[in-house]
Amino acid sequence: MSRQGEPGGSAEDSKAVAFNGPSLSEKVFELLNKSEYRRCDKGEDLEDIYRLRYKAFRSSDMVSDNLSHTISDELDEVPNVYRFGVYVEQRLVSTMRIHHVTLKTPMSPSTKAFGDIIYPMLEAGDTFVCMSRFASDPDWTRVYPQLAYVTLRLAGMACFYFEAPYGLSTVREDHAGFYRRVYYSEQISELRSYPGIQRRVVLFRTDAYANRDRYYARFPFFRSTAAERRMLFAKPKPGELAPLTILPTAKYLRDAA
Repeated sequence: MSRQGEPGGSAEDSKAVAFNGPSLSEKVFELLNKSEYRRCDKGEDLEDIYRLRYKAFRSSDMVSDNLSHTISDELDEVPNVYRFGVYVEQRLVSTMRIHHVTLKTPMSPSTKAFGDIIYPMLEAGDTFVCMSRFASDPDWTRVYPQLAYVTLRLAGMACFYFEAPYGLSTVREDHAGFYRRVYYSEQISELRSYPGIQRRVVLFRTDAYANRDRYYARFPFFRSTAAERRMLFAKPKPGELAPLTILPTAKYLRDAA
């Protein structure tokens, strides 16, 4: 599950909010009450998230200037991709891309950069959720420093919806501490280059199921209902329309506890 400086990321990475008990939880829950998720598959929604990626990555000098002022690649068009916008009070403030990685559908940033590590695990029967292109509007992360956690919920929900044991993150070395601290991730590669990114990256892996209780105890806002996960990731049946927006459900689980 990755952040700025990888094939994904956001300008708030180096400013991630440190966990400080109930205070952080209450702030994230408050922001969740104003937030909604939208799966972006076509049209203006996609163009908006591609522009947001560019704004976030350029603000931290992670990518070179380009005339289109957008960032997208071939991995935005593969069958196992899910691209999301996070909206606060109907304003796009953050985005994330997720790939469900299996031997049948191996396409992802992690396999692109670390195929020699990933393919043997896929051939052994493992599956993954690979998070990338995590980008938040640098103007709004100053207003909502908890935005990273609202966005990161998507990666955990993907692991549990797809029943994928592992989450993968391709990240800058100086952001490794965040993944160890929040996801209990382990580094499983050396530093490597990634196309289009101006810093080298490393591969991290977390065991989502083994750590689930620890995630939820420390970060209760990561909880979600099966209905929320289904609306986010299920492919619509023929003739059905995908939900326009999906509201976070963590607050209902908190209130029911």
